[in-house]
Amino acid sequence: MKVRDPEGQTWRVTRRWVPWRRRLRAPDSGHFDGLNGLGDDPVSAIIAIILLIIALPFILLALFVAFEFLLLLLLIPFAALARVTFGAHWTIEARRGFTIWWDAPSGGWRESGEQIRTLARAIEAGQLPARTVGGE
Repeated sequence: MKVRDPEGQTWRVTRRWVPWRRRLRAPDSGHFDGLNGLGDDPVSAIIAIILLIIALPFILLALFVAFEFLLLLLLIPFAALARVTFGAHWTIEARRGFTIWWDAPSGGWRESGEQIRTLARAIEAGQLPARTVGGE
């Protein structure tokens, strides 16, 4: 559920669908404006090879993150089905923007839904939850 506090900040109050908390952060994007001028001479080829060697770990990291994301997409339906079928307890989280600000264990599906609505109304009224997640 997406709500706004009195200051206009967007909050998202949701169930956590997987039993773990996401830890991946978006890398800072940089600009490589100098790469546009590589020519076809031997010095430019050597520079391009060196830059490729430097960039290779980042390319491998991006492939690993993509693989992990696809694996997560494959696991979410099974985790959600298991939670609903076996009545597992849900974790409720409130995110300020996209940063997890508060989380707490909740009951089953119905109880967690009621807690989400209660917390969303409190945020809209200006009663912000105390920060409980790792001081990020």
